[in-house]
Amino acid sequence: MKILITGGNGQLGNEVHLLADTYPQHTYFFTDIQELDICNEQAINDYVNEHEIDLIVNCAAYTAVDQAEDNVDLCDKLNHIAPGYLANAIQKRGGSIIQISTDYVFNGKSYLPYVETNVTCPESVYGNTKLAGEKAVMSNCEQAMVIRTSWLYSTFGNNFVKTMMRLGKERDKLGVIFDQVGTPTYARDLALAIFAAINKGIVPGIYHFSNEGVCSWYDFTVAIHRIANIKNCKILPLHTADYPTKAVRPHYSVLDKTKIKETFHIEIPHWEESLKQCIALLD
Repeated sequence: MKILITGGNGQLGNEVHLLADTYPQHTYFFTDIQELDICNEQAINDYVNEHEIDLIVNCAAYTAVDQAEDNVDLCDKLNHIAPGYLANAIQKRGGSIIQISTDYVFNGKSYLPYVETNVTCPESVYGNTKLAGEKAVMSNCEQAMVIRTSWLYSTFGNNFVKTMMRLGKERDKLGVIFDQVGTPTYARDLALAIFAAINKGIVPGIYHFSNEGVCSWYDFTVAIHRIANIKNCKILPLHTADYPTKAVRPHYSVLDKTKIKETFHIEIPHWEESLKQCIALLD
């Protein structure tokens, strides 16, 4: 297949790029804003037709959750309108699309892991635009697959793991939220799941993917420092109320992965095992 990966310079796009050599039967086109403006519908149609694209993996998104509250139009263009353009373009070619979405489509007030059929109710601009993007993709392409993920990190770009490692080396104490619970996702594991779906064949629908297990941001930070051998920084638990942010964050966003595991026959590592792999590459 000829596969277009948008957001090629991001965390997930870079991980897909690294794995692409493992699957040389496909031809890949990695783009970012310099190569393809996904907010330009004509540019998308031209690119998809010129390169005879069979599948789009849309890793591009506006992910600055707090800044999104003040940049509603740009966030909506990237997270909602653009995915609809991509889905429409690939539908005309009889192709398929994988859209990456987020746990922020839920309000985080559950106490059981979210399944794909749970009612969505986002409480932030980011969450609302990502949910609108899911709907745009599903309504514009018959062969559309949406993968919701959470707490994404990798060796690429800026992310929580890198920030906590840096701050742990710079400070003697660090306050971290303990009353928001979810699951970290190593972007390489998500990239592997995407390839599992591509190689088995796209099965349309919504799926959830994160690593296995559950933790708070506080627990996550404690593990990061332990694995990275950072010993001189005391980590203090904070309530969400102690650290106000512009965007409302879900208090509970654990995703149930049963559907994606059973559909594509994949095993998902525990979050701490994947964290060890990532930190070994960063050290």
